[in-house]
Amino acid sequence: MPAPLRRLTLTVPVVVALLAPSAATLWIWTPSGDDVQARVEALARSHGVDVLGENQVPRQLAEAVVAIEDERFYAHHGIDSIGLARAALYDVSNLCLCQGGSTITEQLVKDVYLGGSDRGYNKIQDLVLALKVERILNKRQILADYLSEITTGFGRYGVTEAACAYFRAPLERLTLGQYALLAGVTQAPSVYDPTVNPDAARARRAQVLAQMVVEHYISAAQAQAAGAEPVLGNGPGC
Repeated sequence: MPAPLRRLTLTVPVVVALLAPSAATLWIWTPSGDDVQARVEALARSHGVDVLGENQVPRQLAEAVVAIEDERFYAHHGIDSIGLARAALYDVSNLCLCQGGSTITEQLVKDVYLGGSDRGYNKIQDLVLALKVERILNKRQILADYLSEITTGFGRYGVTEAACAYFRAPLERLTLGQYALLAGVTQAPSVYDPTVNPDAARARRAQVLAQMVVEHYISAAQAQAAGAEPVLGNGPGC
């Protein structure tokens, strides 16, 4: 076993034991999470966008986002321990802070409670708050809230606004390729915005479609067809 991994294996149990009392304190001192929906709505209003209801997220968009961002979203309770451990091992092995292992719930919490930052102490709060929010909101509403307020370009927020900007069509009328592109944009809007960098958007869309195949949401033939779609649409408007 490489030395960094061996040190991590020996250190983790000690760290967990030391942090247990602090975790209990954090649970008491962090917000209850009861106001999460009100916070989402206030944030959306500040950006001039509407909050999607839990039944307003198209199935293929939900599948694309979960496949590329949080494949165990429907199985975990706010924290993906497998993803978190994998990210930690990668960072130790590569001597960097390259992977965060954040779930969709954690990303929502980061935006509505922590001002968009999960660095340092905020990361610990992020984990605790994610657990609390999952006790209050169901998975479909968490995903809807996240997709309502997430940054999707320069000064643009929410997938509904992005659908109009990129494809001149309402969110519920997009194609598989368009949903995959939207799912890919959310992690790095300044890089994958198709109006700014269509080649990067196309490559990112291909990654999303490939992951959807891996997760058995679509077939390889569907992915190939969706990958051949134009990056930008020319619909009738929103």
